Amino acid sequence: MNVPRLLLNPLTLLTSVKSAVNMNQSTTDRDTRVSRCLDDQIAASKYPGVQYVIVNSNRRLYEYDGGFSDVERRIPMEPTTTMMGYSMTKTFTAVAVLQLVERGKVSLEECVLHYMPSIPYGSYVTVRELLSQTSGIPNPLPLRWVHPASEGTSFDEAAALQTVMAAHPRLSFTPGSQYAYSNISYWLLGKIIERARGEPYEAYMERNVFAPLGLCAAQAGFTIADRSRQAKGYLARRSFMNLLKRFLVDGKLIGKNEGRWVHILDNYVNGPAFGGLVATARGISVFLQDQLAERSVLLSPQTLRLLYSQQRAAEQGLVAMTLGWHIGKLDGYRYYYKEGGGGGYHGEMRIYPERNLGSVIMVNETSSSSVQSQDTADREFLR
Repeated sequence: MNVPRLLLNPLTLLTSVKSAVNMNQSTTDRDTRVSRCLDDQIAASKYPGVQYVIVNSNRRLYEYDGGFSDVERRIPMEPTTTMMGYSMTKTFTAVAVLQLVERGKVSLEECVLHYMPSIPYGSYVTVRELLSQTSGIPNPLPLRWVHPASEGTSFDEAAALQTVMAAHPRLSFTPGSQYAYSNISYWLLGKIIERARGEPYEAYMERNVFAPLGLCAAQAGFTIADRSRQAKGYLARRSFMNLLKRFLVDGKLIGKNEGRWVHILDNYVNGPAFGGLVATARGISVFLQDQLAERSVLLSPQTLRLLYSQQRAAEQGLVAMTLGWHIGKLDGYRYYYKEGGGGGYHGEMRIYPERNLGSVIMVNETSSSSVQSQDTADREFLR
């Protein structure tokens, strides 16, 4: 069973662009074909800039950086340019939770109330249900769950989470009975990590996920490490989202027009565990390589199998979700993916276990059309 992408995230519903991306097969060299295809997408103003990387467990097979990280100043997109990963963060959070399960600090079958007694969702929701998106916790439109990057450490995350839960205190269905996407579920998982380890979520991730992978703050983290290397986020001026931006995005985050684009000012998601990752595509590709490796540095073989185990809902049977990945198919190949989109950026990372491949695409524009570009590029390496 495949869950349609439009159901995974309300933002995708608002920004989805269904258009085929064509590959010029008259070019004999594969890498050149892929590069020209992505060049064409930029030339057609699909996005200002793109990063795309595809790897196997041992090496980087192909990498692309094109277009601009800053349209106004015509600064090119570089391998070291960072962008917001948004909901791609959730799979990293899932890995962190399963690390704690492996170490006996968290139990999948434990009620969330055991770790967070103040939540309003009763005593039935378990950690497993948070991970598998079968918790029944609602998913109100999260576009305003952001704050200006300039607020820095003064932002009160705990108060923001309490405000959201107070506004949406009722479960949508009996936990475990259905699949339904929820950003609040993964926000709570971040707080469970904090309670289990007695340290901030971001600090745990840096020490236990990024550092073992050899990733520095300039490759993966939860703050913009170097503003000169952070791509500007954009919204297409001729888009449905642009027409509604004043209703969907805090006005103080809307910048000026830059050619075909509207600049969205730097901001952070209120809940880092559900969408706070700031990274380069190469940084994310290192994580994908570890997922493909014979011996992961992050999880034991047994726990890695648990991460990829397809989950069930009582009323729906098998759902297209593991304990941290969504499940899809491309040309008959099963893949595991996590899409992320928000104010000014979009991307997706994938694992194709049958082909020992992983890919990631990141663009600095709020549009899910980057997924079609990823499909087209990935096919060249799946053949």
